[in-house]
Amino acid sequence: MNVMVCNKFKELLKGLNIEVIKSLEGVYNVDEIIDTFTNFYFDKMILDITSIRDYQNVDNLQKLAMNLNMENVILLLDDNPETDNAAFISKLISLGIYNFTKNINGINYLLVHPHTLKDVVNIHNIQELDNQINQTNTPATMQNSFIPSDVGPTLSNNSGGGKLRIIGFKNVTNHAGATSLIYMLKKTLQNSRIVNAIEINKVDFLYFNDKDMASSNTQDVLKEIMKRQANCDVILLDLNDYEDLEICTDVIYLIEPSTIMINKMLRKNKGILESLRDKKVVLNKCVLNSEDVATFEYETKLKVFAAIPALDDRQEKIESLIKFASKIGL
Repeated sequence: MNVMVCNKFKELLKGLNIEVIKSLEGVYNVDEIIDTFTNFYFDKMILDITSIRDYQNVDNLQKLAMNLNMENVILLLDDNPETDNAAFISKLISLGIYNFTKNINGINYLLVHPHTLKDVVNIHNIQELDNQINQTNTPATMQNSFIPSDVGPTLSNNSGGGKLRIIGFKNVTNHAGATSLIYMLKKTLQNSRIVNAIEINKVDFLYFNDKDMASSNTQDVLKEIMKRQANCDVILLDLNDYEDLEICTDVIYLIEPSTIMINKMLRKNKGILESLRDKKVVLNKCVLNSEDVATFEYETKLKVFAAIPALDDRQEKIESLIKFASKIGL
């Protein structure tokens, strides 16, 4: 069942075809709203932002976000210049408020398709947000409802005016070397790019003693990306067991082409080769010559994107990684 708190938009909200078990009308201090609904079970709350006294003060919204489960709250925004702007929307996202809109169509959409951070991370960019909203491809009935497109390659990069590149690395064979490869590639790129690296669900980066290499987890990785997107050209992701590959611009699949590693891979997943068709497959820690690589391609029916030999991670300049970086457009 649903609850509703309305003020300026009460007539608009009457057009919603939903069951409401409790409603408030008027302007309330944020503490009053919290006290009323903290221990009150509801499926969704439709909250008219003008019902919150001094809602322009983000501290009030922060208090609301700290005391109510904002996953179940749909915030109906108004046209106040203080809040109808990219900076305010970005603040909402920073507070964990992801479900917001400006019309009935947006509310109906969010009732069925509630947003998570992944859905709004691509508009958590103050300089780019207005352009993204104006250029949206959503139908006319959804205009101004702040329903963004998917995350991933659309993430914006403030520092260079281009697009942030998020390159994911995934070990296909066990211990294929993603962690060390990312470390060396970061060193290779950092003279010409602003590069950060993030590993997911592990803490191996800790041992590199590099402030620009962070460890995260499945729940927080998008927040870590968001913190860096304004100042980075490239983020290198050690994906490990993380499966939501849509956050990446490109994904590199690493295979160590030794007999034992290949056989272990096939024993574990007989269909793995078929799933790698048309993917960027890289042979890492590779001791094969060009003829052997060609044989590998013939036997596996895979197209090898690159072959990287075993490398010394103490070297500052590694020619094979310079070539690899060029091949992936970095």
